[in-house]
Amino acid sequence: MAWLRHWWPAILWCCLIWFFSTDSFGSSNTSRFIVPLLRWLFPDASTATIWLYHGGIRKAGHFVEYFILSLLLLRGIRAGRAGWRPAWGLAAIALAAGYASIDELHQAFVPSRGASAVDVLIDSAGAFTAQAFAGLAARRRTAGN
Repeated sequence: MAWLRHWWPAILWCCLIWFFSTDSFGSSNTSRFIVPLLRWLFPDASTATIWLYHGGIRKAGHFVEYFILSLLLLRGIRAGRAGWRPAWGLAAIALAAGYASIDELHQAFVPSRGASAVDVLIDSAGAFTAQAFAGLAARRRTAGN
């Protein structure tokens, strides 16, 4: 069970993502608190603009969720080893993209949600971006020594 020490954050985050894919976080529910906040921030914005912002925030949520997941997966893959390797980064991206696909399949069975290939691409872009940052950060640390 020593592996769990490195993997529990990613597993917990996957559970949180799964919860975010339920009815509780469908567009009609998130609009209850996001739309009033947007109306307060942008009182002169049209209704269409407010809903466009709401959609953008939701899509940004996908990106951020999988950015974080990718870093947590990297933590598990590294298993306490230092640095960053391209193979580790690619494995983290592949696992995140696979989980994004499974999560979208899950949403196909949630009444207020739906599966979206675009969301998988956004999720995968978040995972890729996280690994690009991790790789650059590791390279900077190595160059600085």
